[in-house]
Amino acid sequence: MTIRRSRLRAAVTGGIVLLVAAVGVVAAVGFGGGADGGRAQAGSAPPATATVTRQTLADSETADGELGYGTTRTATAKLSGTVTALAATGSTVRRGKALYRVDNEAVVLLYGGLPAYRTLAPGVEGADVAQFERNLDALGYTGFTVDDEYTGATADAVRQWQEDLGLTETGRVEPGRIVYADREVRVDGHQADVGDLTQPGQAVLTYTGTSRVVTVELDVDDQRLARRDAKVSVRLPDGQTVAGTISTVETVVQAGTAGANGQSGEAETKIEVTVAVTDPKALTGFDRASADVTFTVSERRDVLTVPVAALLALAEGGYGVQVAEGGTSRILAVTTGLFAGGRVEVTGTGLTEGATVVVPT
Repeated sequence: MTIRRSRLRAAVTGGIVLLVAAVGVVAAVGFGGGADGGRAQAGSAPPATATVTRQTLADSETADGELGYGTTRTATAKLSGTVTALAATGSTVRRGKALYRVDNEAVVLLYGGLPAYRTLAPGVEGADVAQFERNLDALGYTGFTVDDEYTGATADAVRQWQEDLGLTETGRVEPGRIVYADREVRVDGHQADVGDLTQPGQAVLTYTGTSRVVTVELDVDDQRLARRDAKVSVRLPDGQTVAGTISTVETVVQAGTAGANGQSGEAETKIEVTVAVTDPKALTGFDRASADVTFTVSERRDVLTVPVAALLALAEGGYGVQVAEGGTSRILAVTTGLFAGGRVEVTGTGLTEGATVVVPT
């Protein structure tokens, strides 16, 4: 049987491989007639060769990351009044403590993912009631049942809470008195000064998480890299490499930048990935520094590989490699697997580690 061999050139970018074949008759050799396949007599020397290597092949991609404390969020006022105190920049605020004060009355941090959006009072029911009551219970107040119903018993506990905070004891909880966050926060910066007048919707301060993490912004096309709990490696500015795990993946929409005419450009969607490192102490001293984050999408251990350029397209379909043996060579059919880093996983009868393959140029 006659074989057509095509020289292939491969472009491997981010694990996506494009094989472009320039088909031409290079040699007519027998194939499939025996265990050794076809043989070509030595004539012209092969332009280049490579070794069949046994290795771990990984489809990975490296992206720029930023060392810091993760996503910055903004606490906005829901009350009108005068800012009389602000938690210090860089300080940690925990559940039940004041983030800032309006008219010398505390606006406190509680834990939860649902924003405060309505006044809580006897007769109100819902998930926001349950979230608030869990916080009230965690702060040590008793006499009520933690559920989704705001009862008179809840109001009594709230009055005690308000007395301890120095607030008017109404038994009702106004949304402007609470800021919800997932956990304790670090005050990142002030958007208002003590003495400023506030009104609903005005930014007061920004905050982040308290743990040092690495944040990476990926294009939507690279979403395949962003898998929660996936392992990554982080190369720090000092050259040290530490292991990390993707802890959160969020889709964010960034406002377009203003053009020369003052109009904003189109908004851009990004995938924001937060990476927690195995050894957080390794990030000490790297505030707002950059780091290289390597994502591994797939990995094949202990496999035979050859350069992608060594692949030949066979007329019968599929791929082969030209194995050089002394003064002769033969074509072996191969099955391809993972493509990564300019190499490809291959398997085939007669293909062994250390064999020499021709790499057409």
